[in-house]
Amino acid sequence: MRARGPRSRREPTIALINIVFLMLVFFMVAGTLSPPLDKDLALVSTGDLEGRPPPDALVIHADGTLSYRGADQPDAATYVAELDTEVRAEVRIVPDRDLPAIQLVALGRDLRRAGAGTVIIVTERGLE
Repeated sequence: MRARGPRSRREPTIALINIVFLMLVFFMVAGTLSPPLDKDLALVSTGDLEGRPPPDALVIHADGTLSYRGADQPDAATYVAELDTEVRAEVRIVPDRDLPAIQLVALGRDLRRAGAGTVIIVTERGLE
């Protein structure tokens, strides 16, 4: 009989793979995955913005028709002409979700040409 030499003990590779994987996950979570912003940059805070429901907002439907307080409006110029000077300084519009962006931009441009000061688009989150 031959005597067996010292048996070499094999390293458990699954355990090493698990440790490397856990280290990878840790460094991905703990590290930054994107370049940091400039250190002297201060981001805008929107916590103190005044939120108002749009009771007097111009509604533009998906087909491009305009309505104000339930009444149809022929165009942006007629709508702005009927507004008081104070309201004309800040015009709110509520677009339909299915309205193409090109029509929304065109309406904003038409309102500004007609004399609206600031055009504010009211979105779903703004209504909350």
